Amino acid sequence: MTKPSPGVTGQPPMPEEIMSNTPGSFAWGVLHDRHPAIIQQIGAALPYPPHIRQALESLRTELDVTIKPLRDDAHDADDWARWGHDYLGECWYDVPFLWAESYFYRKLLEAVDYFHRGPWNSIDPFQPQKSAELRDPGLEADLAALSALQTLPLEEQITAALDAALWGNRADLGFLLSDPTVAHRKQAGALVADDGDKVRDLLTAGGLHTVCLVADNAGRELIPDLVLIDLMLRTSSARTVDLHLKPHPYYVSDATTADLIACLRRLSEVDSTRPVAQRLCLAAADGRLLISAHPFYSAPLTYHDLPADLSKVFAKAGLVILKGDLNYRRLVGDRHWPTATSFSEAVAYFPTRVAALRTLKSDVVIGLGADEVSTLDDEADNWRINGTHGLIQVSG
Repeated sequence: MTKPSPGVTGQPPMPEEIMSNTPGSFAWGVLHDRHPAIIQQIGAALPYPPHIRQALESLRTELDVTIKPLRDDAHDADDWARWGHDYLGECWYDVPFLWAESYFYRKLLEAVDYFHRGPWNSIDPFQPQKSAELRDPGLEADLAALSALQTLPLEEQITAALDAALWGNRADLGFLLSDPTVAHRKQAGALVADDGDKVRDLLTAGGLHTVCLVADNAGRELIPDLVLIDLMLRTSSARTVDLHLKPHPYYVSDATTADLIACLRRLSEVDSTRPVAQRLCLAAADGRLLISAHPFYSAPLTYHDLPADLSKVFAKAGLVILKGDLNYRRLVGDRHWPTATSFSEAVAYFPTRVAALRTLKSDVVIGLGADEVSTLDDEADNWRINGTHGLIQVSG
């Protein structure tokens, strides 16, 4: 049974939201296995005191029972009480998956005193993993490959930079960028939808006043994003780029302003990529590179619920690039969509042209034909969630 679209003219009827109460499903596995493992990893990575360790254990226990509200003194307690009006007191598995995931990470920050006065205020619980990724010796080869982009013709630069931004922190960028014109680029053709030529044409033509890039992960995914931004500014594909980050840690590796600074520092440590960091810092200083961190990005909402101020920012942009799996789920809706659903129709509500660059790591995917889905199912039954496939889709 479907629910009507929430007042969006021209959008397909909205299917039921994905829940987590089907044992063995991807959503069930995230709540049942991934979230407890994250709690354990965080507790082992930082020297938290007894009261924080007890709070982490209480959160782990809560995942097996019912959803509890935030502390009364939480700065956003009223917001989450409103967003969770129908969910607080329910079983974690019986509420929409997107909401449950979002609330888990908010409660995790509460457990580690992220928002409370004291020595652990604003300490990112995921920083050890993020720092280790930036210090991975394998990153050196990726940085060398990224620095070589500007020697290519413009169209090839854009194609290679989009590929690198799409595949992010799991791609062998040296292989990926060595020859972006060969038939086996993009992880041996593992894109289930490829509108990359449309994005390339938009950027090659230039003249875009503003491009908004909504980031996903930090570290080895954010670095290719920064190279793409540098390319857009360096080649006048866009006069201004507005980079949107999370206002605070969210999910495990989502990029914050602190992560941006860490990536710029890492780029500046390598001779070949130091000019990229320098150009981006200059662009920030003169207003061509804007940094945004709207509270919406850490709310349990989809882009159908864009606040007026953020909607106005997007409406003024010539193109919005949404990175990653979570942004895709929020863009189309974390629902049981038929795969044949038109991407352009599903995102017709969005205030401007939008491009999704995504490695598939969850169930939701649209814009695919039945024959293609059948072939993918025959090749691997978990192709939607195992990170081996990706997509580039553009509205309009």
